[in-house]
Formats: sequence, structure tokens, C-alpha cells
Amino acid sequence: MSRDKVQTRSYQTEFKATRTETEEDGMYIEGYFSVFGKQTELWPGAFEEIDSAAFNNTLGNDIRALINHDTTLVLGRNKANTLQLKTDSYGLWGRISINPNDTDAVNLYERVKRGDVDQCSFGFNIVSEETEWRDDGSVKWTIKEIDLHEVSVCTFPAYEETGVQARQKEVEQHNEKQLEQRKHKLKERFKKWH
Repeated sequence: MSRDKVQTRSYQTEFKATRTETEEDGMYIEGYFSVFGKQTELWPGAFEEIDSAAFNNTLGNDIRALINHDTTLVLGRNKANTLQLKTDSYGLWGRISINPNDTDAVNLYERVKRGDVDQCSFGFNIVSEETEWRDDGSVKWTIKEIDLHEVSVCTFPAYEETGVQARQKEVEQHNEKQLEQRKHKLKERFKKWH
């Protein structure tokens, strides 16, 4: 898979809206943007999971929290201390401080609070990954290191079509190589018999 192509991955997690007692502390949306060690099926026979160390070298990046991956709808930013991100044994957890003067952010906060919006996604580049071609014909990618750009609270998150297509092309190329190797072996056997 191309390391240059920005990928997105999505999860349905337990996002919640919280409000602290004092008005200065404010409103927050918090939850897990990514879960470690959980196989996600991209299509039948193709799986992907995120390694627990995948975010270790990227949380110092200038990362934004967005609404539905829309770069005009910024909810928070880690460099401005309005987005907190950390990893634990479960996954990548985030907390977004909601700006009470931003109607888009407050509206999203209310939707999360009611349970109308409870999904998330994140945008990244793959730095390193491992591919496991299984004997049953399936394949599993384990993403070992990520270059994280943004996290999003989403209405309808889904795997980015281009990311899945790139994965499918990789599988097709692998299958073509396997077929060529089998043909070559058969030709060699055939030569020995004749």
C-alpha cells in the first residue's frame, strides 16, 4: 500500500459528552478514536488491525479534531491544548474541549450527548505495517506505525474507498505473483518429464 496516500479508518465506539460543574471547565466530547488488536474486516477474507505501538511516535504531531473529516469544521487541536490524545492498553483515547462560542461544536456536543452521533474516524499515513498471507487464502495487515493527521467525530464513518481499493490491488498483485510462481513450477516439472 502506498505510504503517501492519506488513509482513514473508522470505529463505532462509546463517545460521550461531558460537562464539568464550573462553566470555566466547559464541555467535552471524549472517547476512543482507535482500538488496538481488534481485527476489522475490510471485505470477506481481508482483515486489518492496529498494533498497540502504532501511535507511539505520532502524538506530538500537530493534530486536529474535526467534524466528519471536514477541515473547515475544527473542534480542537492538540497544539492549542483543546485536543488531548493518549494511548492506553485499549486504544487511542481523545478528549475535545468544546468552544461554547462555536455553534457547530455546541450542536455536535448536543448530538453526542443525545446519542445521535457516536462514531469516530481518524486520518493518517501508514509508516510501517506487516502483511500476513494466511493458508486459508485470507490476508491480514497489522499497522505497526502511523503518522496521524486528524481525528473526527462522525455521523457515518466508513473505510475510505481509496484505502480499501489500494488494499484490494495489493491482494490482486499478490495473487498474480502466486499464480505466476505456480505456472513456473509446473513448466519446470513439465520440462523434467519431457
